[in-house]
Amino acid sequence: MKGKVAIVTGAAAGIGLATARRFAQDGYTVVSWDVNDGEPPAGGIFQRVDVTSTASVDAAVAQTVQRGGGIHVLVNNAGILRDGQLIKYKDGAVASIMTDEQFNAVIEVNLKGVFTCTRAVVPHMIAGGGGVILNASSLVGLYGNFGQTNYVAAKAGVIGMTKVWARELGKYQIRVNAVAPGFINTDMVKQMPEKILQAAVAHTPLGRMGQPEDVANAYAFLASDQASFITGAVLSVDGGAVAGT
Repeated sequence: MKGKVAIVTGAAAGIGLATARRFAQDGYTVVSWDVNDGEPPAGGIFQRVDVTSTASVDAAVAQTVQRGGGIHVLVNNAGILRDGQLIKYKDGAVASIMTDEQFNAVIEVNLKGVFTCTRAVVPHMIAGGGGVILNASSLVGLYGNFGQTNYVAAKAGVIGMTKVWARELGKYQIRVNAVAPGFINTDMVKQMPEKILQAAVAHTPLGRMGQPEDVANAYAFLASDQASFITGAVLSVDGGAVAGT
């Protein structure tokens, strides 16, 4: 993949960092985006980018094209959590609700951010003769999850956009796929209550949480020529976890 450029969003830590490193190992020039400080893998570039801001994304894309000459892979990995029940009812009264801020923050990053980054990158992929877009969905985007109305809505929406774009962009030789991780050992997942994490492992047939590298490997495969006839797919990387197990 020497000479090819891959953008990875949310690349300062967790799955994004592991993915940036994996793509660098595969020979890509990796452009790492994040709102937090981070370090790119060897030979790469780090840019402070807010995926919820069209201006920030457009400026970063322009800089990337100017430096590298094109964009061949986009990994839309950036994501946040703001968990809470839609309505928590206790002792005959409403104890708490999911606020507008909780809902909107997650939708802005996890769903609209994917839209904003893809919209900015696609014209350059078309001009370059094709490319690969990889979107971060989630196991919960397929099956739902207690206390995550906002996150599930965003991740299910990502699957929908993936399928639309696979149809729209195939004629330009742009493949679009999603990866649906299960419970992966990242700082974001560790924010969840310990009881829920233990239950997640107990309901995973392989008996463990995944590692960021497990997801990075899936992205690397979907970006490779070995996956040249795969588009519009959702690849689960979840240790076999399914709803109700």
